[in-house]
Amino acid sequence: MCVGIPAKVLHVTNSTALVDASGARRTVSTALLDRLDPGDYVMVHAGLAIAKITDDDTEEAASVLETLEDPQGAEAL
Repeated sequence: MCVGIPAKVLHVTNSTALVDASGARRTVSTALLDRLDPGDYVMVHAGLAIAKITDDDTEEAASVLETLEDPQGAEAL
């Protein structure tokens, strides 16, 4: 199973972007996406921004990750 992490784009330079994923900032490749602007949300996997997502997608992904981190909550899935 592959897990992507939602992140907010802070800055874009050439084919990379600085993103914030739950407080952790990192630089990721944007080679797979046509256009990103600061404030956009992306799904990040293995150092790549693999898709643009909406704010609603970000909230849903965060909820799923929280559930998976809680052993009691994972049983509910």
